Formats: sequence, structure tokens, C-alpha cells
Amino acid sequence: MAACGSKPAPPPPAPGPDVWAVVDGREIRRDDVEKAYRSVVDPSTTPSTDETMLAKLSLLNDMITQDLLLAKARAAGLSVTDAEVDAAFNDRKKNVAEDAFQKQLADRKLNTADMRESLRRELLAQKLLDRDVGAAVTVSDADVVAYYNANRAQFSLAEPAFHIAQIVVTPVREDQLTNRRNDDATTPEEATRKAEMLSQRLRSGTRFSELAMDYSEDAQSAPQGGDLGFITVSQLKQVAPPLRDAVLKAQPGTISQVTAGGVYTLVLLIAKEAAGQRDLNTPGVRDNISATLHNRKDQLARTAYLTVLRNDARVENYLAKQLVPAPKPTSLAPAAPGK
Repeated sequence: MAACGSKPAPPPPAPGPDVWAVVDGREIRRDDVEKAYRSVVDPSTTPSTDETMLAKLSLLNDMITQDLLLAKARAAGLSVTDAEVDAAFNDRKKNVAEDAFQKQLADRKLNTADMRESLRRELLAQKLLDRDVGAAVTVSDADVVAYYNANRAQFSLAEPAFHIAQIVVTPVREDQLTNRRNDDATTPEEATRKAEMLSQRLRSGTRFSELAMDYSEDAQSAPQGGDLGFITVSQLKQVAPPLRDAVLKAQPGTISQVTAGGVYTLVLLIAKEAAGQRDLNTPGVRDNISATLHNRKDQLARTAYLTVLRNDARVENYLAKQLVPAPKPTSLAPAAPGK
């Protein structure tokens, strides 16, 4: 009886203006998002207010997911050693002179400690995904054989071919978007900033396929992580010369950025293949099929894993709520006769 007559607990007080999200009780503050924004946006550009907020909203969404991964990793007893952070840090700046590297950080109003902390968070989140998702994804020999038999014509090449993937950014509004974020650059300035952001994310270690699925404006390849399959030399001759030359001169595993007609294309050369009939005993064929199948299964498993993680969490995105347009007022007065 006493319980029935008790008053419900008051709702928790609203967070201050500097709290942009709360994830299972943990705050993500405005300064955290601002720092992440400075790390990926070219400091020499001046985006509009709307473009800036769109980028920050996207980053905040990523940070919410990362926060969930980090909490789960810590609860599982996972950690990242200083040696692992050192290795990642040195790898990120290995091709940049120290003074130039420090200038890049200063231009973004960041320091070495900021970068190391960001790397530690990335490594820990990746360690959890590798344990819970990557380790569970397997490709059997039967899977490889089945794929080969279903795609036998693909392995008979009349001329050399190149296995490539792409991320496309155009300076105009697209009629059809299939990327997961429904992200579209609609002006030359937006396209330039988006291409720079993607290049920075790639340099920071983000998976090419993930960025392609999230941001590529090519409707056909975005859902496949940008994968275009094998492109023959004859087909390459029909594309813009800068794009053709970037593929022909690249080595497998490298990414090139090409600009033609205002369109930015980030091209990943996955493999080069000689002409002729190839079977499963041809060097590289079995490994390439296995890698393709593993990548597909891994992408599917990660997407499902992150979806469940978000669904099970208590997330309040206060920045998003601030940006939702206020509904237009409606009149409750009766309409005049005849109207």
C-alpha cells in the first residue's frame, strides 16, 4: 500500500549545454566532438555553419558507437599497451618529418597527447571487434569452391585485369544515394572538404570498405564497400586518363586520389591479374576468393554487431535534438465556411 502511494522518482536533471550526448550514463562533451572535428577537417578551409554541424553530428554518432565498444572492451578486461600505441603512433607519422608533423597538429590545435589518446581508443575498439566479430568469421574451402564455380567466367581473362575498389565524391546532388549515411556533397566546396575528410580517415586507419559504404556517392559500388571487381585494360582505356593512369601505375594495396571534372575518386588497387584461364591452383586465386568472402562476411557481422550494441544501449543525442526543426504551429480555430 505504501508503495502504491509513493510518488515516482523525478527525472534526472537535463545536462548542461556542453554535454552533447549521454551513453549509458557516460557523457560525451562538446569539447570531445570539437577535437575530433579538428582532427579530420582541413584547417585551411572555411565550411558553412550547416556543413560544420553536419560533420560534427556524423562524428558524434561515430563517437557514440565507439564509446559503447570501449565500455564493453573494458568490462571484458581488454586493454591496449603503451607499446601498441607507440607502434601505431610511429606508423601514422612515418612518412612525415617531425617538424612538419608537429605543424600539422598545431594547425589543428591538437598535440601529441591528443593523437595518442585517439589512437588508444581506436585500438581498443578494434581489439574488441576483432575478438567478438573477426575471430568468429570463417571461410571454408567449400565456400571458396562454391564461389569459384558460380563465378567461373570471372577467372578467364582475355587480357590483364585489375581488381579495384573506389569511393566517389561528386560536386552535385545525386538522384540516388545508397551509402549508409545518406551523405551527399552538393557543391564543389563540399566535395573538396569531403574528399579531404575521407583521406584523413584513411590515413587514420579507417577501413576503406567501411568508408565506401558510409560515404561513397556511387550507387552501384557503395553497398559492396566500393568493390568493382576486375576491370580489364580495355575497360580502363575508356575512363578518364588520370583515373586510368592511377590504376596502371599503382601497386596492390595502395590508395590513390584522382580528381577529374570536379569528381573525386579514391581508388584502392586490390590486385593485378595476368591474362589467361585461372583455376583454384593458380597462385593468388584461392587467397583472393577467400579474402573477398571473408570481407563480405566480416562487413555483415560487424554491421549486425554494432546495430545490436546500439539497440541495447541508452543513448541521448542532445546535439541531434537541438538540430531537429521545430514543428510549424497549427491553428485550432475552425475553418471559415466555404474554405
